[in-house]
Amino acid sequence: MLRRRHLGRVTFLEANDLQRALVEAEDDYVLLFEHPPTYTLGVRARPEHILVPRDELDAVVVEADRGGDVTYHGPGQVVAWAIVTVADDPAAGRDHVRALEDAVVATVERLDEGGRLGRVGRLEGYPGVWADLEGRPTKIAAVGVRTERDARGRRRTLHGIALNVDVDLARFALIVPCGIPDRPVGSLASLGLDAPPARVEDALGEELDRCLGARARVARVDRPAPVAATSAERPLIRRLRQAGVDPEAGLDIRDRKPEWLRIPAHMGGEYRSLRALTEDLRLVTVCEEAGCPNIFECWAEGTATFMVNGERCTRACGFCLVDTSKPLPLDPTEPARVAEAVDRLGLSHAVITCVARDDLADGGAGAMAATVRAVREARPTTTVEVLTSDLRGDRRSLEVLLEARPDVLNHNLETVARLQRAVRPSAGYLRSLTVLARAARAGLTTKSGLMVGLGETPEEVDEALADLAAVGVSIVTIGQYLRPSADHLPVARYWTPREFEELAERGRALGLAHVQSSPLTRSSYHARTALEEAAPVALGAPTLRR
Repeated sequence: MLRRRHLGRVTFLEANDLQRALVEAEDDYVLLFEHPPTYTLGVRARPEHILVPRDELDAVVVEADRGGDVTYHGPGQVVAWAIVTVADDPAAGRDHVRALEDAVVATVERLDEGGRLGRVGRLEGYPGVWADLEGRPTKIAAVGVRTERDARGRRRTLHGIALNVDVDLARFALIVPCGIPDRPVGSLASLGLDAPPARVEDALGEELDRCLGARARVARVDRPAPVAATSAERPLIRRLRQAGVDPEAGLDIRDRKPEWLRIPAHMGGEYRSLRALTEDLRLVTVCEEAGCPNIFECWAEGTATFMVNGERCTRACGFCLVDTSKPLPLDPTEPARVAEAVDRLGLSHAVITCVARDDLADGGAGAMAATVRAVREARPTTTVEVLTSDLRGDRRSLEVLLEARPDVLNHNLETVARLQRAVRPSAGYLRSLTVLARAARAGLTTKSGLMVGLGETPEEVDEALADLAAVGVSIVTIGQYLRPSADHLPVARYWTPREFEELAERGRALGLAHVQSSPLTRSSYHARTALEEAAPVALGAPTLRR
């Protein structure tokens, strides 16, 4: 099966780590996106082909394992990477490159109805796609590919092709593009073809499906639509509307919830004891801060999810009740206090989450890692799960947390690709998948969570589950979104218990080791049980301590 993903603007390093994970996926993938200003050096790049000092490039410079020399990527360019299985044949790589070039040619011919670009195709002796207008060949698309074997022995492709739509061509003057000094680089816009990048991307995706010989299942991150500066609509509602969800069609927060979403409050001895303990140790629990519906059940069993790095978040996600304001400095005593609580409660499994701390250089990873180590020292038999933010996609910050070796690395995808900007505008679909892919590659058991009821379709949830399985996630939680207040995103609908059971069945069929799916499921719900069931079959999972 071919899965096509339209991912918006993403960094090269994150996209590269994601494609590395997808090499081992069961399915084929095509990723379409654009980069922020970036120069990439292929395996045959020559240093002298960068014509100015690197600090004058005003862009990221990255060494890539693709073929070819140096090139530029940036806004106004459509990049397409294909991670597909090809024949086990020395010629397979060349044939794959031709398929990518054919897709670009077909895309341009489809859009260039008036023939403004002249003949579009290959130029003998030169890679990529060229437009030959009045006898002046101009390069409009660069190609760079590699193939390698995955763990099952399949020959898989990486990287792909970049089509210049309306990119800043002055950036190419600072390098010898693709090592070709005597041929100009152009774009569709510079040659007279006015086509929006979004339209070009859609057309290229469809032509890639055809040239790769498959009908793709498609998911896309929504693109921001232009909005008048005088619009009085709240950004939260405006983004939801842009994503194709009618806010007025949502359920009224005053409406009575269905029977399966009504939770009786049982404030027994265990509940009161745990609350007294958290107050005594000055600890914050996400159970309280996020208004979790399972707080009475979990606290009655003596379990809680501790929230570290303070109680003020630097982000304003449309679904979350946690306070958003300027954070206070980190408390160096917090890791020890969490560890003491875990020890006094005698927990066999501890869950540690955090607020997003974009104000910190490491996103708060160091403080979380210190908490993991403190818990391990205080109670060595306790398994530790961390529920982390995306740490702004910074690989080194994540490595700080991975080096603490939690038993489970949990990071929530939260929603389907189309609704990402509406639900959590400071995060990203690819970024979250990359965090999980990096953790799985490091040998940790990985976990993620989804909410439903925000306007997604069952098919979109299926695609999100497929992507989570593809990057090596073992455990997934799926629950109903409940609106914390009238200031938060509306509930589009309530999914039924039977629909949640069907989601769990489909998730397991996609290869997920454990799927906890019910209306009241939250990220930490039955976390210990999930680990016990998933760890024996999770790829590279650490040994479960008892």
